[in-house]
Amino acid sequence: MKLIPPGLIVAVLLVLIVSQLCYAFLPYRRRAYIPILLMTVLGFGLGQLWDFLGLPSIRLGQANVLPALPFALLLQPLARFVPRPNREPTEPKPSN
Repeated sequence: MKLIPPGLIVAVLLVLIVSQLCYAFLPYRRRAYIPILLMTVLGFGLGQLWDFLGLPSIRLGQANVLPALPFALLLQPLARFVPRPNREPTEPKPSN
């Protein structure tokens, strides 16, 4: 447990919580959870970059919260452009 920084655990929990809230409450049609999760991870990554650059932020432990939440929310409309694998199995066409 000494190898895992506490900020990483808090950040992972925040990403999971925020992505679930976005999935549940944002009014989008045809949604899948994985693209919303990816956009939330990207938003929190941008928030950490914001903190790394030394810009003002609000933290929860070692995890950056203030710019990460707005970035995650602003990126949610882009979740529909994340490619998803086709769920329908591809079967060979019947031969003549």
